[in-house]
Amino acid sequence: MHGRDQGYPLHVRCPYCRANDDKVVDSRLAEEATAIRRRRECLGCGRRYTTYERVEDVPVVVRKRSGSAEPFDRAKLRAGIERAATGRLDGPTIDTIVVDIEEELRADGGEVASDRVGVAVLERLRVLDPVAYLRFASVYKGFEKLSDFEREVGELQKTTAPKRR
Repeated sequence: MHGRDQGYPLHVRCPYCRANDDKVVDSRLAEEATAIRRRRECLGCGRRYTTYERVEDVPVVVRKRSGSAEPFDRAKLRAGIERAATGRLDGPTIDTIVVDIEEELRADGGEVASDRVGVAVLERLRVLDPVAYLRFASVYKGFEKLSDFEREVGELQKTTAPKRR
């Protein structure tokens, strides 16, 4: 059976004889399930070789309010969350937030508005820690007066406090 008959339409040039007709003799997950390792046999010279197949990451581009665009920066997101959550959330929790947000943005497509990133952080911090939420919101929303904090605390209490009957 040719590789094409097994559902693998791509033929790779043999590294030994440069022929591009092969058959796949074994496939298995590799690199913590982020790649597929394939053992191939060249139908030209009969030698075997290994190829790896990976999904290419879709780059995420963040469109700023100014109209400029920049690549999504995981470290920048993590630093912003760390500042807001200092002494409140541990490293693994922050890592989980960052990974979840990056996966969500990637699923949304190749380009996202910068406010989408900020809202995603606020949604998670609101549930995890109200103080970290307020710290992040104060920078993200540009609080300038005490009344800005008071208004946000009021909104936070409305949405997190159990409803009384």
